[in-house]
Amino acid sequence: MAQTAAAQAPAKEAGASATHEQPAGNHRWWILAIIGVAQLMVVLDATIVSIALPSAQADLGFSDGNRTWIVTAYSLAFGSLLLLGGRIADLFGRKIAFLVGVGGFAAASALAGAAQNFETLVAGRALQGAFGALLAPAALSLLTTTFTDPKERAKAFGVFGAIGGSGAAMGLLLGGVLTEYLNWRSTLYVNLLFAAVALFGGWTLLKRADRDPDAKLDIPGTLLVTLGLFGIVYGFSNAESHDWTSPLTIGFLAAGAILLAAFAWWQTRASHPLLPLRVLLDRNRGASFTAMLIAGAGMFGVFLFLTYYLQLSLGFSAIQTGSAFLPMVAALMTGAIGGTNLLLPRVSPKIVVPIGSLLAAAGMVWLTPLDMSSTYVANVLPPLLVIGLGIGLVFAPSMSLATAGVAAEDAGVASALVNTMQQIGGSIGTPLFNTLAASAATSYLVGKDATSKLVQAQAQLEAYSTAYWWAAGFFAVGAVLTAILFRPGVPEADPEAAAAVHM
Repeated sequence: MAQTAAAQAPAKEAGASATHEQPAGNHRWWILAIIGVAQLMVVLDATIVSIALPSAQADLGFSDGNRTWIVTAYSLAFGSLLLLGGRIADLFGRKIAFLVGVGGFAAASALAGAAQNFETLVAGRALQGAFGALLAPAALSLLTTTFTDPKERAKAFGVFGAIGGSGAAMGLLLGGVLTEYLNWRSTLYVNLLFAAVALFGGWTLLKRADRDPDAKLDIPGTLLVTLGLFGIVYGFSNAESHDWTSPLTIGFLAAGAILLAAFAWWQTRASHPLLPLRVLLDRNRGASFTAMLIAGAGMFGVFLFLTYYLQLSLGFSAIQTGSAFLPMVAALMTGAIGGTNLLLPRVSPKIVVPIGSLLAAAGMVWLTPLDMSSTYVANVLPPLLVIGLGIGLVFAPSMSLATAGVAAEDAGVASALVNTMQQIGGSIGTPLFNTLAASAATSYLVGKDATSKLVQAQAQLEAYSTAYWWAAGFFAVGAVLTAILFRPGVPEADPEAAAAVHM
């Protein structure tokens, strides 16, 4: 990847000081399989538990108000600790971070699955998020440092991007199957199977690099960014359960913004910065982070409200709802693999990623006329395919370009930033769309018989349509911004930029 001078220098130094060769033969592809399993485990948990929530609530007896904490506890820990997790992987070794992350995630899943009360379940979910914040950037940085050949790297990131984009939909399906045929606890215990495969493969295949004795953790930076991200994620989560004008919402959002500004200032002065500015001083990386932030927000317009529509308006079961997203998953994988393997080596990301965003926006607009007489095959499936293809063209190329050419010692934090952008995007999108949808439903009911089931159903359709329009707007803005930010021309491989493979 052609980089700015600031970004190339440390990368070339990393190449010059390589102590491990690129894994030979088929080992790289086995490593990809292991990383893919671990990543799938983390991504699934963002949605797999959602379908099981009603069953868990009935079993443990917690209130509707507390129900949101089962999801929020995970996203708070995951979103606020990602940068710290990425830096830990850089400083203490990706193999160690990966294995500890997988093992801790499995233990937290077992704790949550065995919960006999609400408090234990929330604690388990928070621990899942914390260990996921260590695992996710370690997995992506291992991929970055393992696949250095441009063609192989494109294939690997196509697969990884497809997993990242489709995991949420797969979680809906798996959650529906496990809840319907087993119980809600199985949606957490299933992680033990994923973790066993990832632990065995990671222990066997990954190599451990020597730790830099001079490496230090930026404690002030860690505290500032962790508390700042917590404030942002909690502020948006609170807006969903309370109100945008709530003092808690405004207070946490304001505090988060101030802390993140202080973090940015501190990074220019810290001797061992948590987020070295050289990671950000590349135009393609900045555009990729922007794309992941906006796509992460817009994507929830599909999963959240289309799930409601399929179940409440069309009467789909949990399994049918999850299955309904499978064609979208196939389209997303096609876009992800095709985008990185066929398009990105020949076409500028300035064209590829905006086209993906525009396709996703068009698919969202296509969903807006859905009503009670719509059918899945005629009215839902076609836009789902378009959206899946578009998101695939955004996710995989952005993940690849966001981590291309970074110094080996910065791969973990760069990978963490990709995950952070997607997570923060989702944290923004979910409460924002929920609030807008609720306002649209309330406005529709003004002057109408609110006790009529038909009127209530139509109000819900208005809410869904509003959410789709706003999601389309997010993707459209993403198309414009990425068209402006991405560097013109086809990315050029820098043979010295990623020669090191430190694990």
